[in-house]
Amino acid sequence: MTKDRQAVTMDNHPVSGVGLGLRRSMMDELMAEPPWDVDFMEVAPENWIGVGGTLGRKFCWFADRFPFVMHGLSLSLGGQAPLDVDFLARARQFMDLHGIRYYTEHLSYTGDDGQLYDLMPIPFTAEAVRHVAGRIRQASEILERPIAVENVSYYAAPGREMKEIQFLKAVLEEADCGLLLDVNNVYVNAINHGYEPEEFLAAIPGERVVYLHVAGHYVEAEDLRVDTHGAPVSDPVWALLDETYRRFGVIPTLLERDFNIPPMPVLRRELEIIRSLQARHEPAQHV
Repeated sequence: MTKDRQAVTMDNHPVSGVGLGLRRSMMDELMAEPPWDVDFMEVAPENWIGVGGTLGRKFCWFADRFPFVMHGLSLSLGGQAPLDVDFLARARQFMDLHGIRYYTEHLSYTGDDGQLYDLMPIPFTAEAVRHVAGRIRQASEILERPIAVENVSYYAAPGREMKEIQFLKAVLEEADCGLLLDVNNVYVNAINHGYEPEEFLAAIPGERVVYLHVAGHYVEAEDLRVDTHGAPVSDPVWALLDETYRRFGVIPTLLERDFNIPPMPVLRRELEIIRSLQARHEPAQHV
């Protein structure tokens, strides 16, 4: 039976609280001891659309118990090849079936006629703004939902005509879309490209942020961080998350971990840090 489509809340946040990116290797442990301290979950549609059998039943178990959002990996919003409209139609059906609340995608490109299996940086140009914004609007029309794009980590800026923050804001305005703000990516890019992460945050249009990501990264050198999602969240990223809440208020926040996934008690400690930081910035309750 198809679930009713769930509307986005009035403050533009489709979910609330603390979230976890659901990975297949986590499922059995989570099902044995459900993480009722997790408020929502996120999956990549490419990993789940069309999956049946035991794995499909496990996904339904989680979808029946937790609000879900979807985070795409391969739509290639910055690419030149036509958008995969068949995939978007299947994604819409999947969201309808499981009551998934929101769709997000990386602000990047992942190939042309074939997949590169990496998130490549879009040139920071006015032409690219118009191109990407048009594809975001097209994807939203096919999905029959508003979508949000994520600021990505990048290690080179070919053809740059404007700063990263200028490009990001121009895309959000031109496409009239939401922002999935990845706090770890802000920190990684700030180190790698020599700017202050707090200044980047200060320029973000907070009203467009739908939720946040935090994740771990690898320290390659003093001036080089690699976005891996395979390590604990670092202290500077926790501090930047705290600053994000201070600046914008409490925003739903999801912990990403893609490999080197530790036992659930270890992940829960990171989830507890998110919740404690959120509690620090909750408005005081007056009796």
